[in-house]
Amino acid sequence: MSGSSLLELQDVSFGYGEGQSFVPVLDNVNFCVESGQRIALLGRSGSGKSTLMNILAGLLLPERGSVVWQGTDITRLNEAKRVALRRQTIGVVYQFHHLLPEFSAEENVALPAILGGQRVAASTQLAHQLLDQVGLGHRFDHRPGELSGGERQRVAVARALAGHPQVLLMDEPTGNLDEATADQVLAMLIDLSETTQTSLVIVTHDRRVAAQTDQQFELHHGEMKPV
Repeated sequence: MSGSSLLELQDVSFGYGEGQSFVPVLDNVNFCVESGQRIALLGRSGSGKSTLMNILAGLLLPERGSVVWQGTDITRLNEAKRVALRRQTIGVVYQFHHLLPEFSAEENVALPAILGGQRVAASTQLAHQLLDQVGLGHRFDHRPGELSGGERQRVAVARALAGHPQVLLMDEPTGNLDEATADQVLAMLIDLSETTQTSLVIVTHDRRVAAQTDQQFELHHGEMKPV
């Protein structure tokens, strides 16, 4: 493992089911994310992209192999320690924004920091800074139902950044957006990565999205290879 690696999979295998019904999904996958990198993970529907992202995020543990965050093999940690380390390392954005509909944009972004033990005033100030950063400084008080699809996804990105992650994992972050809005959100993410040196790992089936990253990999029959 290189000294600058933030996140790494080492010989990771995973599958679903047992016996004759066992379906392999990942087969000895090796993968590494360096500081400031922007990476796309491509693959057809059902190829295991989302499973791979959940393993990268520590939400699933592999059957074999290691998942290493900043030099720590999280497969050897209990759930509480994995959660604590994830808050320091990983931010996750899904295709569906999963914002709380009864909360404002500000409250949605502040909530993870509050749950992490930060004071309400400091969490609110952080939410304002992050919403400004993603271009939504004028939308603090708006609830998700009052925001466009692109704006909701920007709020989801701001919420993921509330823990100051070094790696942002995104599962089809532009999948529910029209082409023009998707381009705006992607440009915002690239600019954010360049400004903050946050690494991006974007799971996508869209080669237009993938083409704007530094490196692309494709998952096929359980193996991941550079494109």
